[in-house]
Amino acid sequence: MTYFSSKTRLVTLAIATLLLAGPALSKGKDDDDNHGKGNGKHAQKFEEKEQKRESKEQDKAAKRERKEIQPGSYFNDQQRTVVRQYYVQNYSNGKKCPPGLAKKNNGCMPPGQTRNWAVGQPIPRGVTIYSVPQPVIVQLPPAPYGYRYARIGGDIVLVQQQNNLIVDIIQGLLGG
Repeated sequence: MTYFSSKTRLVTLAIATLLLAGPALSKGKDDDDNHGKGNGKHAQKFEEKEQKRESKEQDKAAKRERKEIQPGSYFNDQQRTVVRQYYVQNYSNGKKCPPGLAKKNNGCMPPGQTRNWAVGQPIPRGVTIYSVPQPVIVQLPPAPYGYRYARIGGDIVLVQQQNNLIVDIIQGLLGG
């Protein structure tokens, strides 16, 4: 029987441990690329989730992106015609309009509120702003981010919400 000193045994044990534990402790190239995200199908699922999340964020950012609209160029002739037809069918000849205002044929405008708004100007103080009926809104394209539709007197306006600036107008819904 061969006699090994305790030093030799200890050195042999240390070398064997290093050889066996080395691959488990070393970081390979694949581990660096995954940054602790796992290997194989788990890493692939993680990447797919990341791509979906980034795609959603980009979509949200695109929707929120404020598009500058040239004053007076948003509504087209077809949209103007459809909106006017709706108002003529539902509100002309004094329908839903007080008798005194109906006979003035000014689009149910209260006295003192003659049209004092224009494209490129903010909505004047004191002018009553009404919501646009749902049947009209569905006939118009969705208002761009940062804009809204409103009715002022006998007009439908596209308003920039940030500063209440009138961007476009469909005038004379009831001949006013």
